Amino acid sequence: MDSTTTTRQGWMSVLAHSQPAELLAHWQPLNLSPAYQVIRAPEIGLNQLQARMGGTGRRFILGDMTITRAVIKLNDSADIYGYSYIAGRNKAHAELCALLDALLQLSTLNRHPATAQGKPAGLNELLLSTVIHPLAAAQQERRQQRARAIATSKVDFFTLVRGED
Repeated sequence: MDSTTTTRQGWMSVLAHSQPAELLAHWQPLNLSPAYQVIRAPEIGLNQLQARMGGTGRRFILGDMTITRAVIKLNDSADIYGYSYIAGRNKAHAELCALLDALLQLSTLNRHPATAQGKPAGLNELLLSTVIHPLAAAQQERRQQRARAIATSKVDFFTLVRGED
């Protein structure tokens, strides 16, 4: 895999795991309204989850999970499509994630939004710094809080050896 693929996987993972309200809170202040067309309208479906016994054993069906997927195409670009697959049933969230995926693939915008220093910034850098990185940091903090909460309930078992052996 090249670095472009892993970079895209990274932001798509952040978008897929984002909370809809958090994503909107980071997106709306940018006041961007790119023109796009919906290729595949957000649709809700089921995905069958499989697991393995002991992580390496035989596969079994764990259950079903509701997902929403969407595909959009930017109007000003002939070949840039944005995709999203998210857990749950939020169609607006899926469409926004697909739009952000497409925008992040652009190297620059025709009209550059200004940065705090007044210099033009590439759209990719703007979205990464104002949307993706803050969302990734919030997700990491939630993971760490969960790990700390789980660690408080950790039980260490030990065996006392009697001297009769």
